[in-house]
Amino acid sequence: MHERSLPSETAPARGGLIGWIDARFPLTQLWRSQVSEYYAPKNFNFWYFFGSLALLVLVNQIVTGIFLAMSYQPNVHLAFASVQYIMRDVHWGWLIRYMHTTGASLFFVVVYLHMFRGLMYGSYKKPRELLWLLGMLIYLCLMAEAFMGYLLPWGQMSYWGAEVITSLYGAIPWVGSSLEIWIRGDFGVTQATLDRFFALHVVAIPLLLILLVAMHLLALHQVGSNNPDGIEIHDHLDPKTGKPVDGIPFHPYYTVKDLVGVGVFLIVAAIIVFYAPSGGGLFIDPNNFQPANFMQTPPDIHPLWFFTPYYAILRSFPNKQFGVASLAMSILLLFALPWIDRHPIRSIRYRSWAYRGAVVLFGLTFLVLGVIGMAPATLFWQRLGAGVALVYFLFFVVAWTYAQRPTSRRLLTTLAAVFVVLGLLIWRFYLPSIAGIIWRTSLIPFAYALLFLLVPVFFPGLLRDRPVPERVRMR
Repeated sequence: MHERSLPSETAPARGGLIGWIDARFPLTQLWRSQVSEYYAPKNFNFWYFFGSLALLVLVNQIVTGIFLAMSYQPNVHLAFASVQYIMRDVHWGWLIRYMHTTGASLFFVVVYLHMFRGLMYGSYKKPRELLWLLGMLIYLCLMAEAFMGYLLPWGQMSYWGAEVITSLYGAIPWVGSSLEIWIRGDFGVTQATLDRFFALHVVAIPLLLILLVAMHLLALHQVGSNNPDGIEIHDHLDPKTGKPVDGIPFHPYYTVKDLVGVGVFLIVAAIIVFYAPSGGGLFIDPNNFQPANFMQTPPDIHPLWFFTPYYAILRSFPNKQFGVASLAMSILLLFALPWIDRHPIRSIRYRSWAYRGAVVLFGLTFLVLGVIGMAPATLFWQRLGAGVALVYFLFFVVAWTYAQRPTSRRLLTTLAAVFVVLGLLIWRFYLPSIAGIIWRTSLIPFAYALLFLLVPVFFPGLLRDRPVPERVRMR
């Protein structure tokens, strides 16, 4: 009978503590496969800092969250006072809390920039579709984590924000009312809601986040990192070593490079924590310095800045069901991006000028929606939000159309279909009393459609892609 050889019989033994661990756990093997011998493209640029920065902020949130949980009281009568106790009486409690609140906002800053980099360089395309989906699941978990954590201080905006957001589930047909009560644990936001949000925020979602991040990194190392040229470096291997000729080991080259990004990031974070922890009301809403009062509604209820683009889409339509459906669709379309944009060229560097403009305008649209979502809920902002929200959705129509290498006939057909849908939406929510502002704000999506679907008919050069080089280029 063939007997399995012991590790010491097949490989030279490593001495010391590392050797003892390697005999029982593949520590050195993991380090080599995931870090020191993982070959990454040699042309990474500024945009590739944000993945490692997101991991850094995740660690910060977990560590500071553990210390905050030691003194926090998940009780509707004690929660607000316990936060004040942390701020005033716990040694360095104010610093730990501000690191946590600032970290939450900085988390979304680096995640949004990380996602935009993926959009620019086509990091969602084959063979990285699953990598993108895992990243989007991480994003959804971050949204849930931030929303549930926002209730824990039990301030005015915490309470009323939870009241408004949880009520959205009531718009789901047939099961909405029951689902709303189930999520809250009561007919309103009460002790039961605080209990379950605390448990989910502190235990369940962080565990799920760690699992998804691990899967995201494993998927990344399975398919390899994308790069600004959108070229697979594993297509060009050194015949002697079998290593990518356009790649370099992640360690020490990118570990050292990322340390520079981490240093700059920590300086910016420290400036915010020590000099502007509330971020002018962006990181901590002024209403949250008052204890929750279910008898007194704040004059303007809105979430923190990282949710305001979706909040602007939600309130852009007077029909609650339509607004909730639009909110859900705005996120689901990001999940479907690998199948919407199936253009063979990955990187924006070699895509047409029209597509480049659409991507840049999509990023600006998201920022504008964020500003609109923080504005008062007046008729002007509501109608302006509706116009800009339609531009957000039209980007996916344009991306899908451009991926088909469209002819003039296809562009005109798509333009006609877009005009019909926009006309139906205007008719559905038309009110004679505000006809003027409806037509003025409706010009925004119509102008966008004309710019990206009609102008290329007369100027075909705008849709001409550039030739992609065979090897990566250094810039």
